[in-house]
Amino acid sequence: MEALSQYRSDSSDNESDGGQTRTYAAPVVRQYKVDTAPDVISQTPEHNITNYIAPGQKKMYYNMPYEMLTQPLVGPSDKDGEFSVRARNMTSGTAEEQAVDENTFRRQERLFRQQGFANNPTIGAENEIIGNKSAEPRAQKAQRKAKGDSGVIDGENAYVGPWAQFEGDTTGQTCGPTAEQLAEYEERIAQADTVDAAQSGKRSKTKGVTSYAAGQDERTLFHGQSERDYQGRTYMHVPSDLQRDVSDQTCYAPKRLIKEWKAHANGVSAIRFIPHSGHLLLSSGMDGLVKLFDTHASLKQQRTYIGHAKAVRDVSFAPNGETFVSSSYDTFSKIWDTETGACKQRLSASGAVPYVARFHPDDENTVLVGQSDKKIVQWDLRAGEIVQEYNQHLGAINSLTFFDANRRFISTSDDKSMRVWEFGIPVVIKLVADPAMHSVPAVALHPNQKWLAGQSMDNRIVVYSAGERIKPHRRKEFKGHLTAGFACQPAFATDGSMVASGDAEGNVWCWDWQSTRVVTKWRAHDKVAICTAWHPCEPSRVATCSWDGSIKLWD
Repeated sequence: MEALSQYRSDSSDNESDGGQTRTYAAPVVRQYKVDTAPDVISQTPEHNITNYIAPGQKKMYYNMPYEMLTQPLVGPSDKDGEFSVRARNMTSGTAEEQAVDENTFRRQERLFRQQGFANNPTIGAENEIIGNKSAEPRAQKAQRKAKGDSGVIDGENAYVGPWAQFEGDTTGQTCGPTAEQLAEYEERIAQADTVDAAQSGKRSKTKGVTSYAAGQDERTLFHGQSERDYQGRTYMHVPSDLQRDVSDQTCYAPKRLIKEWKAHANGVSAIRFIPHSGHLLLSSGMDGLVKLFDTHASLKQQRTYIGHAKAVRDVSFAPNGETFVSSSYDTFSKIWDTETGACKQRLSASGAVPYVARFHPDDENTVLVGQSDKKIVQWDLRAGEIVQEYNQHLGAINSLTFFDANRRFISTSDDKSMRVWEFGIPVVIKLVADPAMHSVPAVALHPNQKWLAGQSMDNRIVVYSAGERIKPHRRKEFKGHLTAGFACQPAFATDGSMVASGDAEGNVWCWDWQSTRVVTKWRAHDKVAICTAWHPCEPSRVATCSWDGSIKLWD
């Protein structure tokens, strides 16, 4: 800058008059201080030796200067806690929210489930493939079979052209049982029919006596045209048009009869819908038979299970519906295969009559059996032996109901008491008894798992809380029906808005759960309506059974 101020041209020297000299002021240059570092904790030697505070740490075992504690944290701002929440939103990692079209998501999900690959959902990587890359269409071209020789019409190396299949594709190939297996099956069916005809000729004319005698092998009888459809599926297959999610549906009282089955000769003792889908209905009868009905499509009887010498008192499905247990007055509880009709196991303890049997809702290999000798026995089906006994009742056991996430169960007895047990521990943790209390032979659990409804022998349905404390709900009871002396099984609507029960006169009653008022009442049977069951998927479909031997389906 000094050289610039002293610079003068020759012409300016010549034009100077009288020795006058011009001076120039030096320009002022402003200088700005630029600090690109944010206002954070500086990387000082003291900072380098500072220990970081671990997440969840409550104490500090060293001194930190106040200036360092009051400075901003290193890194971006997290005022709303977005990063901390995102870091712990899953136990196995971090899940990020993405806006994806519903149709696109379902298509990619179905593609990944069926073929093992899908487009990468990460933004910017849509053209990449995740999963089994060998299953991608571009890789499948190499797996397609040869087109064949155009001169060969049939047989090996026949011409298929662009319709050539992929390697390992079984489309169009014959599936199902072979001819030998079908012949063997038809032979077994013919033998079973011959045995049935022989037993029918020898059957006693006394009403109610079954064709099964103690010591014989259990057998079954299929009533349909074919056990499998054209796709090889049995009646255990859940129909695709059956709506499984009923959480947003409202239940209404049924208004019309849609089907009646003349099921058993000497009366029906119990009916149960298959869990989750409800497309099958199981019934037990006083004739010693157990029968299975289709309640969705054909509305016909599917199978009969023959294996008890006396009346069957109760039946109950396993949690998956593949097996069920039947309890009979012949002192046996038997485990049956729902699909094939085979008897898998026979359970009997000290010659006592099993009045009720229930699978554990979380373990299909554990069965609780309430007996006439005042005991509840716990069977392990894998070992085939009793692993626990609950024996503090003073009368025969009438009902068993699991609650509290299946950690506890409640039992009712002829001793007019209700006892609560921890599963696996034979010690009563709660005794519900009162001098004015009547016997409660049938109990139903509310869909919200918070209430128990019991059929009391004083013509009432009483309600108990099913939480930490088991206590009666004095202001909620359902009256009007006549059930004294009959163990009529109540049932809750799927949404818990109504309670249904039969009575001794053959009527079916429906009460509103909130107000306890009678919603509707209709004449369903000629004799006592002993059991009522609400369909788990159809919101207004109810099944009832009676001692007149009929089962009716209402909607």
